[in-house]
Amino acid sequence: MLPFAPFLIPLTALVLSLVLFGGFVGLAGADVLAVYYSIYRGAFGTWFSWQNTLTSAAPLMLTALCTALPARLGLIVIGGEGAVVAGGLMAALTGLALIDANPWAALAGMALAAMLAGGLLIGLVGWLRHSRNVNETISSLLLNYTSIAVLSFLVVGPLRDPETLNKPSTHHIGETHMLGSLSESSIHWGFGYGIIVCLLLWVLYKRMVFGFAVDMAGGNIRAAKLSGLPVGRIAVLVCMTGGAAAGLAGMVEVAAVHGRANTSLNADYGYEGILISFAARHHPLAIIPVAILFGGIRAAGGLMQRDHGLPDATRLVLQGIIFMLLLGSEAVFARLAEQRGRAA
Repeated sequence: MLPFAPFLIPLTALVLSLVLFGGFVGLAGADVLAVYYSIYRGAFGTWFSWQNTLTSAAPLMLTALCTALPARLGLIVIGGEGAVVAGGLMAALTGLALIDANPWAALAGMALAAMLAGGLLIGLVGWLRHSRNVNETISSLLLNYTSIAVLSFLVVGPLRDPETLNKPSTHHIGETHMLGSLSESSIHWGFGYGIIVCLLLWVLYKRMVFGFAVDMAGGNIRAAKLSGLPVGRIAVLVCMTGGAAAGLAGMVEVAAVHGRANTSLNADYGYEGILISFAARHHPLAIIPVAILFGGIRAAGGLMQRDHGLPDATRLVLQGIIFMLLLGSEAVFARLAEQRGRAA
């Protein structure tokens, strides 16, 4: 099999997804080519579109890591949405507690609190899996709902700012504690955070001893245990690292977009991160361009609705088609690898 086949198969799935999506759009009575052009124009057609795309890609990179890192151990963790919510809530509370502090110190404190919240949440998933044999997919999904419910209770009740009538929220963290923009654009520093974290984790898992231990545990857990590796501890640390990345995405949403914690933190970034992780085959560097692609799809959603009268959920249909075909491509890839092994 060609060395680039692991990435060629998902790419083929993406192309087929666009073809199937075109058929869906055609059945809805829209001009297929015009819709494709609107997606391109809304995502990458102008500098304004690029800014919207890269802004949307920032949290997607970080939430994709929440699924990609545990996947190296064979764990399917889908708790990125809960980690984003928990991280955003803790970032807002920390920002309010440090509202009179130095802005740099406040932002650092918000980032650390958010990463700790997300890391503990997903670390709990890893601990439950290896100490109590609780399925990580189910536990992480349930923790999503738990985090969202806690956020809703707090922003509507004890932590609500009385001035937020239409959308209950916490108090504002202060303009001095907001993340700035890159250069003279509207792209905030969250995009830079996403790039940096992906690069650092690629170095950690591809060039460090810890990454070798993770690959060994993921490849053959029995051999890893016989070698003396603390598999349970490794699983918890890997899950905590992924959760910390998603928690940082919550901090970015608070400090760069909303300025406060509210239900807007539950914006499906965590669920889209699952799709991005699978499309990138759980590779930290491949997550960067894939997140930009899906950020463009998210940015173009409004244009499809406005110019072609398509429902707002049209973007979700495209993402659903991509996800189904990606899962199918995984099965094809596994079958080809199996046939190659038999032939050898």
